[in-house]
Amino acid sequence: MKNLNKKKILITICNFYIVPMIALCQLPVSNVWVGDNSDGTFKNPIIHADYSDPDVVRVGDDFYMTSSSFNCIPGLPILHSKDLVNWELIGHALKRQIPEDVFNTTQHGNGVWAPCIRFHKNQFHIYWGDPDFGIYVIKATDPAGPWSDPKLVKAGKGLIDPSPLWDDDGKAYLVHAFAGSRAGIKSILVVNEMNQEGTAITGDEVMIFDGHDEHPTVEGSKFYKKDGYYYIFAPAGGVTHGWQLVLRSENIYGPYEEKVVMAQGNTDINGPHQGAWIATQSGEDWFIHFQDREAYGRIVHLNPMVWNNGWPVIGTDKNGDGTGEPVRTFKKPDVGKTHPVVTPPESDEFNGSTLGLQWQWHANPHISFGFPPGNLGFYRLNCIVRPENTEGLWNVPNLLLQKFPAEEFTATTKLTFNARNNDEEAGFVVMGEDYQFISLVRKNNKLFVRTVQCKNARTGGNEIELFSEEFEGNDIYLRVEVEKGAVCSFSFSNDGKKFTNTGPSFEAKPGRWIGAKIGYFALREGITNDAGTVDIDWFRIEK
Repeated sequence: MKNLNKKKILITICNFYIVPMIALCQLPVSNVWVGDNSDGTFKNPIIHADYSDPDVVRVGDDFYMTSSSFNCIPGLPILHSKDLVNWELIGHALKRQIPEDVFNTTQHGNGVWAPCIRFHKNQFHIYWGDPDFGIYVIKATDPAGPWSDPKLVKAGKGLIDPSPLWDDDGKAYLVHAFAGSRAGIKSILVVNEMNQEGTAITGDEVMIFDGHDEHPTVEGSKFYKKDGYYYIFAPAGGVTHGWQLVLRSENIYGPYEEKVVMAQGNTDINGPHQGAWIATQSGEDWFIHFQDREAYGRIVHLNPMVWNNGWPVIGTDKNGDGTGEPVRTFKKPDVGKTHPVVTPPESDEFNGSTLGLQWQWHANPHISFGFPPGNLGFYRLNCIVRPENTEGLWNVPNLLLQKFPAEEFTATTKLTFNARNNDEEAGFVVMGEDYQFISLVRKNNKLFVRTVQCKNARTGGNEIELFSEEFEGNDIYLRVEVEKGAVCSFSFSNDGKKFTNTGPSFEAKPGRWIGAKIGYFALREGITNDAGTVDIDWFRIEK
């Protein structure tokens, strides 16, 4: 208790005097991956984390990005940049997913697919497709929020990848694609007219492109207009080995010409597609997109873009055929001046009164999941009862996780497990369709540290215990070391200095449409009126 009081006093002093000063002059910078080379150039990926299907809009001198969040909540992350290279996570546009009775339980791979962010009549708009319910829109005057409640623009199964366009005559249109798994059709794009508010469809679908022959799985559509032409940027060929296609027409309903404007070519950057065209204040054109890296997720790349005879060329076109290849390094965008290096947050001391922006739950959170207890310097997770008819972690909603931040890193956490009943467990997990965790569990009124692995969790794989050892005390340090290839090694310590390995290494796997994630769970078997807890003191990412 003495140590806790000391920490509380130090945190109070820090919050009162130091934190405000730091906030004025220092932004978070990763210890393991920074896209800004600090010499006027950048390297790809600019963000080595799973911000899937990124879309970007410029408003004045500011750029704002959002991305797919699927079942993870809060969803629709909002990132801010001044130079397209350095990105700060400033909030989330979606606090809870609807319908709530559906998303209060884990819905792997469902929810928010491929959003599009636009600024129109002094309002930010985000459109996204939920493949099971339809196309939604939310609005805000400040991208940091608050955002309006979701409004269903177009109901239907398999409607995905929407993008609006407000034309010069004030009319509004929406282009979207189809998910074959729900709609039974795919590889086509359609356009609808909308009301001027962009909140409802007013016209029938018009098919403007069929990609079955040359561009299968065409999707990810983004609508633009330039020099009298309507342009639709739409990736094709699949996430891992596809290409970036662009369509153009002088009539919004077509016919549309087509051209491949970026492909992998001779690079090692696979599937370079699905993203956003952005023009800077100086008139430069750029394209932000993702690259699928399996367990690391869909990481974010930035490529230069130029116009050639009415067509964009993305990347560098070394052979002059009009199809660019993605760059690994390049000169930074010209935005008028140099801006500070900043990256999305990773480490967390849990010293504030709100949960860090990097953390997401696997379903809509319930008040019983956990909360920060004032300024005591930790985050408390409660051991909730395991969902009915559930084994393992695949369908557990109270997984508190964040994205992998780099190809190689070490994640260490200190926590205190306050078990009150047998069969309560708190753990540190690398989660995906395969997962592995290290935990403290109470059995027969004793605590044990153990490591457990599960393969093929989505299809009912069983957990296998790899390590178990009785543990004295309830303060523990847990560590996961990640090497190239997403190979993870688990260990623990009672003093934070000497760590004991707990079984063989584990190769992380992606989840359902998301990369592997790292974080926490706290569970119990059976009903009780006073569950055990785990107090997370800190979480740190290092090389």
